[in-house]
Parts: sequence; structure tokens; C-alpha cells
Amino acid sequence: MEVQEKKKKIGKKDFLAVSKKRKLTLSAFTIILLLTFVLAIITHFLPVAQFNGEELIDGSGVIGATLSQTFLAPILGFADAIDICLFVLVLGAFLKVVTKTGALETGIKVLIKKLKGKELILIPILMFIFSIGGTTYGMLEETVGFYALLSAAMVAAGMDTIVASAVVLLGAGSGVLGSTINPFAVGAAVDALPDGIMVNQGQIILIGVLLWLTTYALCATFVVKYAKKVISKKGSTFLSLQEVKYMEENYGEKENDTKEEAKLSGKQKVTLWLFLLTFVIMIVGFIPWGSFDVTIFEKGKIFSTITGLPLGEWYFQESTLWFLIMTIIIGFVNRTGEHEFVDTFIDGADDMVGVILVIALARGASVLMTQTHLDNYIIYNAAQTLQHVPKGVFAPLNYILHVILSVLVPSSSGLASLSTPIMGPLAHSVGYSVEATIMGMVAANGFVNLFTPTCGAIMGGLKLAGVEFTTWLKWAFKILVCIALVNIIILTAAMVLL
Repeated sequence: MEVQEKKKKIGKKDFLAVSKKRKLTLSAFTIILLLTFVLAIITHFLPVAQFNGEELIDGSGVIGATLSQTFLAPILGFADAIDICLFVLVLGAFLKVVTKTGALETGIKVLIKKLKGKELILIPILMFIFSIGGTTYGMLEETVGFYALLSAAMVAAGMDTIVASAVVLLGAGSGVLGSTINPFAVGAAVDALPDGIMVNQGQIILIGVLLWLTTYALCATFVVKYAKKVISKKGSTFLSLQEVKYMEENYGEKENDTKEEAKLSGKQKVTLWLFLLTFVIMIVGFIPWGSFDVTIFEKGKIFSTITGLPLGEWYFQESTLWFLIMTIIIGFVNRTGEHEFVDTFIDGADDMVGVILVIALARGASVLMTQTHLDNYIIYNAAQTLQHVPKGVFAPLNYILHVILSVLVPSSSGLASLSTPIMGPLAHSVGYSVEATIMGMVAANGFVNLFTPTCGAIMGGLKLAGVEFTTWLKWAFKILVCIALVNIIILTAAMVLL
């Protein structure tokens, strides 16, 4: 095993020193809890909020977080994120049942054999597919299940779990960052504008496309370059010993694997088609077709009969039910016994408990922000400052402001409803581009959701891949800086020219 080889190479004394140092690294749970407590402390050093009756006077101040509010934040975060938590729970069971059939493992081996020498082509192709989901409907939380799937594929192809995580996160993230018709970001922002302020949808799409494609190109190039390095060195060049051990135990080749040529059985082929169909239908179900005047799915009654809503109106409850149904169907196709099926289902759900706890904790920080009105205080007072700066300065400062806000409010629709009613009229009143202002918010929010610990999808996905949050930050630092700089240049140009 690679871990044992590294242990021998660096010596027992150095190995213990590395292990000791590794123990000092903070886990995702600790990072999120510390952030929540820091936010609570900050609220006691800011002006006290003023109210006109029961209505908050914008920007007047905050309500100091009580000890009970701080302690309850993770619990309330769990309640607030219960829909995605249930989805992840059933998703884990689904993946476990599919894995039990051997279809995924064998299918990956067959794919890697066919791509022998051309494995790297998977990276830009998969990243672009994920980015399309990101730019059209904000695909992020729905990607959690792909971290484990791609980890197995990339490790089998001689790469590591960082490559797998980057393909999913940077792929989908580049699309979300450059949202064009994403109703949860662009749509929510436009809808939040006060009456009388009109926007040019064509300009919004143009800015979105520029942000999307430039970010995608940067990310794909960066990931491919790192993947080549991993393949050439025959092992991860960035993961810690503990992470490498996790990768080998969960996604590496098992000792009892035979060297026989991988071949899919009839049942396994059917299982893989059902597996693919499950995710395709989920993605189609999430895309708000009505917003694009596509009514074809409204006429179909199959899915609305099963889940209660037609494709295009789904959210996590409907997707959870869909995955549950497909899990049962796949078990039936493979003639899995009732006791075996239930045990496998429970084992899969159990694997996701840690992921769910991370998601709930991350949501708790946002809940505390809302309760104390800290989010309102920051956006309102920052807007008052930005109204006095020129166009060339307004765009980057608007971006930086929303980067800070997005760490605290990672939800694109939540940030849009908070920010746009203030920043939109401000830009309009001083004669600046409202379109560029909106896209500054969208780009900043998408950028932050590539690394913020308050985003449950990131923390949960990285945990599935066995990549520590701190490892991801160190690895992605350079590309994140490049993305931010390119975003600011595009947004500044758009603000000046439009």
C-alpha cells in the first residue's frame, strides 16, 4: 500500500511527527462552530438595532446574539436544512445499494480500460457538463453524490480525490458563478428589484457567459495540469497521509481484487442505465422549465403522479422520493433479498450521517446571521459608502462586499433578496449599470461557494471524497485568486462600458 511505502521512506520518527502535526488540523465541524461563535461575539460590538414599531430600521444596528441563540444555531440549522439532509440520507442508501451490485466498480474499470492513455479527457468534459447545470439552474447541492462516484473513477484512472472534488466543485461552481438564466440567482435578483427599475436581460446573459466560460477555462486547465502531475508521480502530491489512507481504503483497488478482465453482466448493465436515468431525471426535475416557457413537462402525468409535482417543479423532497423509488427498483432488478436490501440501505444512510451533520452546522451560521440582523447591517452600511465612488471602483468594491456577505449568507436566492433591493436602486440612482451590479453579486456568491465552510454542499461533498477542508483551501488557493481577479476585470469592464 502507498501509505506503508511512504511510512518506510520518511522513517518512523518523521512519520509520527507528520501524524502528530496532522492531528492539529481543525476539522470541518470545529471550523464551522468557531465561525458561528465568532459571529455571535461580533454582534455585541456593533450598534444596537432600532425599530419603527416591529419593522427594523435598515442599517441601524444588530441584536446581540444570546448564548441560547448561539447554542441553538446548529439545531435550527438542522431544521432549516432538513430537506437536503433527508435527500443526502437517501442518496447514501442509493449509492450503497448500487455499489453492492458491483456495477459501478466494474463499469468504472471498463471505462478506464477504454480510455487507456486518454483518461484526462474526462476532466474538461465532465467539468463542462457540471458547469452547464450551474449556469442554468444553480446546480450545487445536487452534486453531493457525484463526489463519491467520481472519486472512485478518478482514483481508478491513476488520479486522486482532489481531482474528483475539483471536477465537481469547480465545474459546477464555474457555471453558478457565471449564471445566465439561473432563476435562483439572476431570477431572484431581478425579481427583488423595486418597481420602476428595468434591466436588460441580454446584457445580464452576456456578462454571465463571459464569467462562466473564462472561469471554466481557468479551472479546467488548472485541474488537468494537477491531474497530469499526479499520474506522472503515480500518487497524490497534495493529500496528507491520513487522506491518502482514506482514499486507498474507500476508492483504491482492493487486495482481493482479481486481475481478470472487467466485464459487465446483464444485470449490471441494466443497473448502470437505471443509475444514469436516476440522476438525469433528478437534474431535469430541478430545472425550472416554466421560467424558460417550456411547457412539455407540464403535460406529462407520470412523474407528477409519483412525486406530486411535474418535472421542473421538483425540489429536494421530490428528489428524495425519486431516489428512494429507484433504490428499490435497482434492488429488485438485482434480486436482492429483503433482509440484505434493508441492511445495505441502512449502512448507506449511516455513511452519510457525518455529511448531514456538517450541512446542518453550516446552515446554523446563516440562521444566526438572520436572527441578529447582522446581514442587513453589513449590506446597508456598505451601500451608503459605495454610492460615492466612481464606476471603476464601484464594481470591484461591490464584488468584494458580496464576497464577504456570501460567506455569511451562502444562499444565492437569500443573498439576492437581501442585497438587490438596496444595491439595485443605489446603482440606478447614480447612473451605474444595474445589470453589472446584479452580476457582481451573482459572481461573488458563486465564487465564495467554491470554498466557504458555511456551504453545506461543499463541506458534505469534501467529506465524502475524504478531502479535508483545509487541504482543499491550500490546493485551490492559486486558482481561487486567479478566478477573483478575472471576475473583477470582467465586471469592471462591464460597469464602465454598459
